[in-house]
Amino acid sequence: MSKTMEPDLHEPSAGISRQGSSQNEWKHPSDHWMRGFILDNRASLGTLGVFVVMMAVFMIANPTVFTTWYLYSAVLTTLPVALFVVVPLVFVVTCGEIDLSFPATMGFASWVFALVVQAGYDPFLGIAAALVTGTLLGFLVGSLVVYGGLSSLIATLGMNFLLRGLIQIINEGRSTSLTSLADSWAYRIFSSQVLGVPVQIFWAIAFVVLSAMLYNRHRFGAQVKVVGDNPDSAQQMGIDVKRVRVKVFVFVGIGAAIAGTFSAMINFTWWPTAGDGYLLPVLASVFVGGTPTWGGIGTVAGGAIGAVTVSFIQTGVVAAGLSGFYVQFFNGLIIILSLLGHKWNQARYR
Repeated sequence: MSKTMEPDLHEPSAGISRQGSSQNEWKHPSDHWMRGFILDNRASLGTLGVFVVMMAVFMIANPTVFTTWYLYSAVLTTLPVALFVVVPLVFVVTCGEIDLSFPATMGFASWVFALVVQAGYDPFLGIAAALVTGTLLGFLVGSLVVYGGLSSLIATLGMNFLLRGLIQIINEGRSTSLTSLADSWAYRIFSSQVLGVPVQIFWAIAFVVLSAMLYNRHRFGAQVKVVGDNPDSAQQMGIDVKRVRVKVFVFVGIGAAIAGTFSAMINFTWWPTAGDGYLLPVLASVFVGGTPTWGGIGTVAGGAIGAVTVSFIQTGVVAAGLSGFYVQFFNGLIIILSLLGHKWNQARYR
């Protein structure tokens, strides 16, 4: 290069031009906080969009019902039961596994809770016993899958039938009344109402928030994603893959125990079929929320929004003037449309 073409480093204008060029430096559009937020949460926002459109259709069909608080109060009463199971299942599916035993775990843990309460002990002791039961059942299921080398689909389905059959054999279809719960502090704290709002929804929201922090901000959540994406790479990174996989099943057991206990407190009755009706709606909530089946990625917030969406389908269909026969049709329609939307919305959908 000739000397005349070299910049004069002693000239003040050289520094000024350099500063001006740094100010005009190109930035990626995702550097903007709003666009970055949308890109990071596109699955959850897509699910939220589906929910908003669905509710708009229901309101147009029957504005009288959907502008009444009693409808939302009824949904918020039972919605927490689903949330306590949907959120842990996001961890399991992200890890590349599936758990179909949670309905029976709900029934078994809530049965232990009912036995303790019926025996005259403090309901808080019953809650602790239910949590221990759920933890042990989750560990048992995880051990069968991880250390026994069984398929999570088949093993958890078998455990679901096994536990449910054990409940039916011992109880012979008999339910357990828990009317004494109405005067207990446990009921006031976990299942009463504050200004017309069911208290259990606040506990469910807290559970979702803490789980989202665990999933997105904690080492355990990062390990779950890495194990679900590539177990061999996770092993080479020093992650105990087997332990992580067992932990996610234990988490489902804990969530199912909480869900079963809340269900018993809401109804003041334990039924041998407790948890049976949650299998398909809970799985639908996970996938509607934007967590794919192959592992590695997922969204806790999306799963929670998916649970809200599925919970409103049956109520909305009936309130819109259609018969209950349309519920399954709209369940399938919402699931398919949500999955198609996630496929177009996320680059990692395959």
